[in-house]
Amino acid sequence: MKIFKTKSKKIAGSDFHEVHQTANKLYMQIKRKTKRRAYIRSAYFDKNKVFLDLFWHHLFKKENWRDRVRRMKYYACAIELIKKSHFQPSSKENPNRRSEILHRFYGVTADDELFCVQVKEDKKKDQKFLISVFPIDENYNINECKTKKTLR
Repeated sequence: MKIFKTKSKKIAGSDFHEVHQTANKLYMQIKRKTKRRAYIRSAYFDKNKVFLDLFWHHLFKKENWRDRVRRMKYYACAIELIKKSHFQPSSKENPNRRSEILHRFYGVTADDELFCVQVKEDKKKDQKFLISVFPIDENYNINECKTKKTLR
């Protein structure tokens, strides 16, 4: 499994409002460039659109505020990874819905912190959505991940 090295750093701050303000600015810059729903074009998916709005819905379902901040800090790195990475993710069929594939991309920030970006692909509509971004412990073995089954 290849890991993409991003040039962007983690969003600085410890307070939710600090981190949310910076992440939301980045989201609004992207949203301003699009006509309807905010999206970015992915290098791995042959420049197809990856919609970003599902990430925010998923994030605000989390009850733990620390977890929200922890995930939001990697938002800029996740955007860069989706835009520029050609590395093959680990993919698996969603066990709850057979019409979806879950892709996990792995990356490293400019500060050498490992993180994971999860993208959901709807097979019927051929749409992709950014679902989640989260840091990974250094002891985590990516090669022995149970989601290693490649479908793409």
